[in-house]
Amino acid sequence: MNTSKTSPATARLDKILADAKQSRESGYREKALKMYPWVCGRCAREFSGKRVSELTVHHRDHNHDNNPQDGSNWELLCLYCHDNEHARYTDQQYFSEGSTASQQGPQSSHKAFAGLADLLKNKS
Repeated sequence: MNTSKTSPATARLDKILADAKQSRESGYREKALKMYPWVCGRCAREFSGKRVSELTVHHRDHNHDNNPQDGSNWELLCLYCHDNEHARYTDQQYFSEGSTASQQGPQSSHKAFAGLADLLKNKS
Protein backbone atom coordinates (compact mmCIF):
# COMPACT_ATOMS: atom_id res chain seq x y z
CA MET A 1 0.00 0.00 0.00
CA ASN A 2 1.51 3.29 -1.10
CA THR A 3 0.52 6.20 1.11
CA SER A 4 2.00 9.54 0.27
CA LYS A 5 2.14 12.18 2.98
CA THR A 6 2.96 15.77 2.31
CA SER A 7 5.72 17.26 4.34
CA PRO A 8 4.87 19.97 6.87
CA ALA A 9 6.75 22.51 4.77
CA THR A 10 4.74 21.60 1.65
CA ALA A 11 1.46 21.73 3.58
CA ARG A 12 2.41 25.14 4.96
CA LEU A 13 3.22 26.49 1.49
CA ASP A 14 -0.04 25.08 0.11
CA LYS A 15 -1.96 26.88 2.86
CA ILE A 16 -0.14 30.17 2.19
CA LEU A 17 -0.90 29.93 -1.54
CA ALA A 18 -4.56 29.05 -0.92
CA ASP A 19 -4.95 31.96 1.51
CA ALA A 20 -3.31 34.37 -0.93
CA LYS A 21 -5.56 33.24 -3.77
CA GLN A 22 -8.68 33.57 -1.62
CA SER A 23 -7.76 37.06 -0.41
CA ARG A 24 -6.93 38.16 -3.96
CA GLU A 25 -10.23 36.83 -5.31
CA SER A 26 -12.34 38.17 -2.47
CA GLY A 27 -10.67 41.57 -2.84
CA TYR A 28 -11.52 42.14 -6.49
CA ARG A 29 -14.86 40.34 -6.21
CA GLU A 30 -16.01 42.64 -3.42
CA LYS A 31 -14.85 45.69 -5.38
CA ALA A 32 -16.59 44.53 -8.55
CA LEU A 33 -19.85 43.85 -6.71
CA LYS A 34 -19.74 47.38 -5.26
CA MET A 35 -18.87 48.95 -8.61
CA TYR A 36 -21.27 47.23 -11.00
CA PRO A 37 -24.98 46.45 -10.89
CA TRP A 38 -25.76 42.84 -10.05
CA VAL A 39 -26.66 41.92 -13.61
CA CYS A 40 -24.95 39.41 -15.91
CA GLY A 41 -23.08 41.26 -18.63
CA ARG A 42 -24.13 38.68 -21.28
CA CYS A 43 -27.64 37.39 -20.57
CA ALA A 44 -28.80 40.39 -18.46
CA ARG A 45 -30.19 38.22 -15.64
CA GLU A 46 -30.52 40.16 -12.40
CA PHE A 47 -29.24 38.79 -9.08
CA SER A 48 -30.03 39.65 -5.48
CA GLY A 49 -29.82 38.14 -2.02
CA LYS A 50 -28.27 34.67 -1.84
CA ARG A 51 -28.28 34.37 -5.63
CA VAL A 52 -25.45 36.93 -5.88
CA SER A 53 -23.11 34.00 -5.26
CA GLU A 54 -24.02 32.83 -8.81
CA LEU A 55 -22.54 36.03 -10.20
CA THR A 56 -18.82 35.76 -11.01
CA VAL A 57 -16.13 38.28 -11.89
CA HIS A 58 -14.74 37.65 -15.36
CA HIS A 59 -11.36 39.08 -16.36
CA ARG A 60 -11.73 40.38 -19.90
CA ASP A 61 -8.09 39.72 -20.78
CA HIS A 62 -8.18 36.32 -18.99
CA ASN A 63 -5.33 37.43 -16.69
CA HIS A 64 -6.42 37.00 -13.07
CA ASP A 65 -3.46 39.06 -11.87
CA ASN A 66 -4.57 42.13 -13.87
CA ASN A 67 -6.88 43.83 -11.38
CA PRO A 68 -6.88 47.60 -11.98
CA GLN A 69 -8.56 49.63 -9.27
CA ASP A 70 -11.04 51.14 -11.74
CA GLY A 71 -12.35 47.65 -12.64
CA SER A 72 -11.73 48.11 -16.35
CA ASN A 73 -10.65 44.47 -16.73
CA TRP A 74 -13.71 43.04 -14.97
CA GLU A 75 -17.25 42.22 -15.89
CA LEU A 76 -19.89 40.41 -13.89
CA LEU A 77 -21.14 37.22 -15.52
CA CYS A 78 -23.47 34.50 -14.26
CA LEU A 79 -21.97 31.05 -13.82
CA TYR A 80 -23.33 29.82 -17.15
CA CYS A 81 -22.16 32.77 -19.23
CA HIS A 82 -18.77 32.70 -17.49
CA ASP A 83 -18.29 29.03 -18.38
CA ASN A 84 -19.40 29.76 -21.94
CA GLU A 85 -16.95 32.66 -22.24
CA HIS A 86 -14.03 30.50 -21.09
CA ALA A 87 -15.07 27.70 -23.46
CA ARG A 88 -15.12 30.19 -26.34
CA TYR A 89 -11.69 31.48 -25.31
CA THR A 90 -10.33 27.93 -25.20
CA ASP A 91 -11.77 27.21 -28.66
CA GLN A 92 -10.25 30.42 -29.99
CA GLN A 93 -6.84 29.44 -28.63
CA TYR A 94 -7.17 25.97 -30.15
CA PHE A 95 -8.19 27.19 -33.59
CA SER A 96 -5.89 30.20 -33.74
CA GLU A 97 -3.50 30.64 -36.66
CA GLY A 98 -0.65 29.08 -34.70
CA SER A 99 -2.47 25.83 -34.03
CA THR A 100 -1.93 22.69 -36.06
CA ALA A 101 -5.65 22.49 -36.86
CA SER A 102 -5.47 25.55 -39.10
CA GLN A 103 -2.20 24.50 -40.78
CA GLN A 104 -3.64 21.35 -42.34
CA GLY A 105 -4.96 23.26 -45.32
CA PRO A 106 -8.30 22.75 -47.03
CA GLN A 107 -10.11 19.50 -46.34
CA SER A 108 -11.59 19.28 -49.82
CA SER A 109 -10.14 19.95 -53.25
CA HIS A 110 -13.51 19.98 -55.01
CA LYS A 111 -14.59 23.40 -56.29
CA ALA A 112 -18.38 23.39 -56.45
CA PHE A 113 -18.75 26.49 -58.63
CA ALA A 114 -15.60 26.16 -60.73
CA GLY A 115 -17.38 25.95 -64.09
CA LEU A 116 -20.34 28.18 -63.28
CA ALA A 117 -19.02 31.23 -65.12
CA ASP A 118 -18.57 29.21 -68.34
CA LEU A 119 -22.08 27.72 -68.05
CA LEU A 120 -23.62 31.14 -67.58
CA LYS A 121 -21.74 32.52 -70.61
CA ASN A 122 -22.98 29.65 -72.80
CA LYS A 123 -26.63 30.24 -71.86
CA SER A 124 -26.54 33.95 -72.72
